[in-house]
Amino acid sequence: MSLRELPEISASRLPEVCAYELDHGVVDRWNAGVMAATTGDNTISILDVIGEDYWTGGGVTSKRVAAALRAIGDQDVVVDINSPGGDFFEGVAIYNTLRAHPKKVTVRIIGLAASAASVIAMAGDDIQIGKAGFMMIHNSWVIAMGNRHDLADAAKTMEPFDDAMATVYSDRAGVKKAKAAEWMDAETWFNGEQAVAAGLATGFLDADAVTEDKTKAESGRGVNATRRVDARLAKTGMPRSERRALLAELKGGMQDAALTVTHDADADIAALLEGLRATITR
Repeated sequence: MSLRELPEISASRLPEVCAYELDHGVVDRWNAGVMAATTGDNTISILDVIGEDYWTGGGVTSKRVAAALRAIGDQDVVVDINSPGGDFFEGVAIYNTLRAHPKKVTVRIIGLAASAASVIAMAGDDIQIGKAGFMMIHNSWVIAMGNRHDLADAAKTMEPFDDAMATVYSDRAGVKKAKAAEWMDAETWFNGEQAVAAGLATGFLDADAVTEDKTKAESGRGVNATRRVDARLAKTGMPRSERRALLAELKGGMQDAALTVTHDADADIAALLEGLRATITR
């Protein structure tokens, strides 16, 4: 598919009562240490959450991708993706930026392309995925607070986003939009072979194209634990500023220090939630 044939996604910011958040279940399955074995001068690496990441100061933004494309200039570009997603608006902006690039865009899913990152992946003329890689697509996912009118407005705002994504996925896969909408409603995970079979990817990466940074993977597990707790707190309706202040306090006030969560994560998080509820109701 030519980039000129890819549909543009029009998206505007959500109402103030809403915020895009990471899905904690996706974060659990993301190995931040997975990366490309080799890269070139024309490679853009999307190996982080989409949008600015509060917990690390990193994240991949549309401004960064646009700057990288300007530096690459009028030549083919390779986009390496290993991301759990994040800010849908930023993902759409990155997709549209890559879509407008006049030369060939090759997307390589070297680990995970989930949520907003899967939207970005659709901007490729050629989409390659590792057999051990994954793609996850779902409806846009937000935390919303407010009265019934606020929530109705939020739902109405999200409808065209989901419709546009269904169009992008269906055009890429060559299926009816209703089928793509079913995938999104079900929060569907595709491994490498399934993604190729479904038409969401065009081929496989060579096994030696992917490597793992053990140090980054270990560090990422700690930060992911914090992100997961943050996402679970968001589901309780706690405002972003309040939950992040509480998490920072639990970690000794250090934004980049990882909150320790044991293998029995659900029990630990449940206990943490109870403690935090007690803290804020005193």
